[in-house]
Amino acid sequence: MEQNTKTLRHGVNWDKALQLRERERSAFAAARPRSRSLSADAAEHLMFGVPLHWMDDWSTPFTLYVAAAQGASIRDVDGFSYTDFCLGDTGAMFGHAPAPVARAIAAQCQRGFTTMLPSPDAPWVAAELSRRFGMDKWQFALSASDANRFAIRWARAITGRDKILVFNGCYHGTVDDVFVDLEGGRPVQRASLLGQVYPLTEHTRVVEFNDLSALQAALAEGDVACVLAEPAMTNIGMVLPEDGYWPAAEALIREAGALLLIDETHTISSGPGGYARENGMAPDIVVLGKPVAGGMPCAVYGFSADTARRAEHAKREAPAGHSGIGTTLSANMLAMAAMRANLAEVMTDDAYRTMFGLAGQLAAGLRESIARHGLPWCVTQVGARTEFQFCPVPPKNGTEADAILDGELEQIVHLYLLNRGLLITPFHNMMLVCPDTRPADIARFIAVFDALLAELKG
Repeated sequence: MEQNTKTLRHGVNWDKALQLRERERSAFAAARPRSRSLSADAAEHLMFGVPLHWMDDWSTPFTLYVAAAQGASIRDVDGFSYTDFCLGDTGAMFGHAPAPVARAIAAQCQRGFTTMLPSPDAPWVAAELSRRFGMDKWQFALSASDANRFAIRWARAITGRDKILVFNGCYHGTVDDVFVDLEGGRPVQRASLLGQVYPLTEHTRVVEFNDLSALQAALAEGDVACVLAEPAMTNIGMVLPEDGYWPAAEALIREAGALLLIDETHTISSGPGGYARENGMAPDIVVLGKPVAGGMPCAVYGFSADTARRAEHAKREAPAGHSGIGTTLSANMLAMAAMRANLAEVMTDDAYRTMFGLAGQLAAGLRESIARHGLPWCVTQVGARTEFQFCPVPPKNGTEADAILDGELEQIVHLYLLNRGLLITPFHNMMLVCPDTRPADIARFIAVFDALLAELKG
């Protein structure tokens, strides 16, 4: 009994888990000579051997190279196929290379890529975004990171305030201002942030999600321009708002004269108008990136009528010159054509109904398997997004979510699934379904997951 207690980790036989890791790494390496060769070639001219250093964060002993991606499937250069539950970490949330988007891109390629002038798609896209999200006016960017940066700048210009407020453990792309965490209740700049030369804590406040008292205290000085938030946290493991949290939080934010900036880039899994619209929230600014153009680089940010009026006034009253907002390729014709096709034909109510049904089946199957093996894990779902976490009940804030992350165990789980043709995100344990995911894919995922838990239990 004493030995068994020492080797348990999140309910898993850790000695068995380590043996499993070595077996799965060997199996992956032996079966993929082409990916191994490309990884060796890439090391000569690519930093960390990959074009983006995040691509080195997967569980594999060397990089997996993709030959093609279509619908819910990926094929690697060694000929193995995978059912994709990662879907580009939301970038391909509606499937890889959806046909309407591919056709629109091909057609637009014959008419030009970018001119720094609007195409006829722009008014249609803006009107459709307003219909879905309930926001009055829109602007465009190339990524949610940029859209969040620009929205923060607008918020500061509108309010004349310099502070922003974020939630501990948040993720809003590579926006400098948000890399502030709570450690022992104190705000600290995240140690992993490279090249930061001024202290972020001078202009960023951070509180725990679901803590209304902390939010009220952080807003009390009246110097916060905006509260930047995902309506449900998704990137430190999912953290859902407690009942009544957002109505009360919105009231506090309005009372303090701050703006509410909602980042729907991941929570767009909740419905065609995002989590905020589905749940009756009334943000001042909404940001959406990644999947809005079917995987083409594009992001949007929308303003309520009053916020748009104040933003336009701030710009007109400012001296002439560069506002620091926007990039030359923003709203290029290629991205706008892709976004119009995606909104009109791919990101539909029917697609969401299909995805919700599949995600529900996946979540139920995961829960049944976890219960059958007696593991102290839980399952959380936000629309088409599902996650299992190494704790018996879902965390309620970023500190709790961070405490149960286990990178070693995650990588063992991910590699086991990958070797059996199932891909999930390399960060924590998130899964997405798309309109092309089939019920048979869900059933196979549950069967493989159940076999994995049996092996981990030993």
